[in-house]
Amino acid sequence: MVDPVPRFGHRQRLRVGLLGGSFNPAHAGHRHVAELALRRLQLDQVWLLVSPGNPLKRAAGMASLAERLASAAGIADGRRILATAIESQLGTRYTADTLAALRLRFPRIHFVWLMGADILCELPRWRRWVGVTHTIPFAVLPRPGYNHRALAGQAARRLRPAWHPAREAPMLAETTAPAWTFLPAQQNAISATALRAAYSGAAPRIAGAGR
Repeated sequence: MVDPVPRFGHRQRLRVGLLGGSFNPAHAGHRHVAELALRRLQLDQVWLLVSPGNPLKRAAGMASLAERLASAAGIADGRRILATAIESQLGTRYTADTLAALRLRFPRIHFVWLMGADILCELPRWRRWVGVTHTIPFAVLPRPGYNHRALAGQAARRLRPAWHPAREAPMLAETTAPAWTFLPAQQNAISATALRAAYSGAAPRIAGAGR
C-alpha cells in the first residue's frame, strides 16, 4: 500500500495529532481516540504511527509491520485519519528521534502527541522523555483504571507547571512545549492485549507501552 504520509515531507500548514503504537491489532479504541482528538483539539488530521518495533514491548506475539499497518489502515479514513509506517521509512524507533525527523520534513505542521493515561504512567521509561515533552505538546485521554495513577505519577508531577485546562485544548497544537492537557471524555476499555487474548483463548497480559 502507498503510505499517505510522504517520506520526504511537505510544506502544508496543518495541525496534526500523532498517535503512536504497535496497533497489534488496531481497534475501535484507537479510532475513538483519533476522532476525539480531531474534535476536541480542532486538528486537521491524526496520523496513526505504526511502530516498526516498540523497544519496550516483547517481539513475541507481534504481527509483522505490514499486517499491523493494514490493521491501522482498516480503522483510518485516508483523509483525516491516516495510517502510516513513516517511522520505518525514517529508520527511527524512539519517539525523540521520530519527532526530530518529522519536524525537519514538515516544518509548517503543528504537531501534538496523543496518549492514553496508561502511557502517561509509562512515560518516564521512554528514552529522553523529558526532552520529548519539551519538543511537542501532548494530550492525555482517559483510560479505565489508569487515570488517577497517571495524574499522580512522576511525569504529571514533573510537568505540573506545563498543564493546561481542557477548555484550552483547541489551542494546544500551537502552544509552545512543554504543554499538556488531560481531556475528560467517555472512556473506551478496549485494548489490543485483550483482543489478542480473545483470539488465542489465553488470559490477557498487561504489556509495557513505551517509546
